[in-house]
Amino acid sequence: MPFDFLRRRKGPDAAAAIPSAATRRDRGTPFDGLTDEWRIVGQMHVDRRLSDALNKREAIEISGVRWAPIDGSEPLTDASGFKTVDPYDLILVMAGEASLPPLTEAERAAYKVHKIAYDVALEVPPFRVIGTVYLYPGSEPDRLLDRATEMFVPIVDAVAFLGTQSLGEAMDAILVNRFYLRGIEQVDRRTGERHQKFPGAPLGGVSWQDRSR
Repeated sequence: MPFDFLRRRKGPDAAAAIPSAATRRDRGTPFDGLTDEWRIVGQMHVDRRLSDALNKREAIEISGVRWAPIDGSEPLTDASGFKTVDPYDLILVMAGEASLPPLTEAERAAYKVHKIAYDVALEVPPFRVIGTVYLYPGSEPDRLLDRATEMFVPIVDAVAFLGTQSLGEAMDAILVNRFYLRGIEQVDRRTGERHQKFPGAPLGGVSWQDRSR
C-alpha cells in the first residue's frame, strides 16, 4: 500500500500550486496520519499550516476520510463517519506542499539560515523517522524529548519506517508528536545509523563526535 500521495512536488510550478489559506479551509488540506494501529487519510479543514493547527491541541474538522491497518494488511476503506480528529491520537502526520504557507524560496532560505540542521533518527514507537530537524543555536536534538509548548515538531526530507518497511518516499516534512517520542540520535543520512567513530584521538575543539553523544 503506497504512502506517496503527498510526495515532494517537482518542477517550477510547485510554488504556484500551493493553495491560499481560504482555499485550504474550504477545500481541505490533504493529510496522511498514523496512530499506533491505523493509517488515516483525508482532508483537514484548517486555515493555517498543519503544524500550527495541530499544535493548538484542539479537535480538527476532517472529511473524505479513509483508513486501514498500519501494517498494510488491508486496503483503505471508507470512514466518512469520522468528522473530527484529536491531535493527541496522531503519532505522525505526513505533510506535503499543500500544507505549507505560501513562502517564496528566498523566504524559506531566510527562515532556515537562522537555524542549525541536524540529521536525526527519532524513535516514535512503533515507528522510526529519519530526516533533518532545524533548531535554533544552543538547542540540541536531545531537547526534543523535553516537555514543550509545541506538540508536533517537523522533520524535513523525512522517511518513516514501520520495522524495516519504508512507508513511502522522502516527504517534505513528517510532523512528529513529541508526546510519543522515546529516543533521538544524530545519524548519517546515507545509512540512517549513528556516525562511526574513527580511530585515534581528536585534534581538539568540538567535533561531530562530541555533538552526537
